[in-house]
Amino acid sequence: MSYIVSGLQSAPFAPLFGLDDQALAARGIRRMTAPQDGLYPCRVTLADVPAGTDVLLLSYPHQPAPTPYRAEGPIFVTEGPAETAVCRDAVPLMMAKRILSVRAYDGDDMIVDADVVNGQEADALFRRYLARADVAYLHVHLARRGCYAGRVDRS
Repeated sequence: MSYIVSGLQSAPFAPLFGLDDQALAARGIRRMTAPQDGLYPCRVTLADVPAGTDVLLLSYPHQPAPTPYRAEGPIFVTEGPAETAVCRDAVPLMMAKRILSVRAYDGDDMIVDADVVNGQEADALFRRYLARADVAYLHVHLARRGCYAGRVDRS
């Protein structure tokens, strides 16, 4: 079963880029500078940002469907335009090096299965879930903090 892991589009965040800290705070958003490599995973590039990179920490509605599983949570996005990552048949490094919570959703946006996996073993879980007829797509979360990490679809 082939799959694609997709990052978020950068364009919806563009109106936030360059706002001062007070304007961001009024929207519940914080600008942060990565103190070292590997701490802040950007949900657009699906990569950890390098030290010194400015990111925005904001709440994002990763599951906006009107179901009991509707949800939003904190994510980091690189401040400034960035190319959306699309990883085919590969787990992005920022996921592979973390413990993941993988949630399988059906066509009605209801969770039909979920598991926690070491990111290095996520490929097999992605393929197994997507091989099921009742699974439409997957959401991946970083298990330790519960943050949305990305979406997985059949390719």
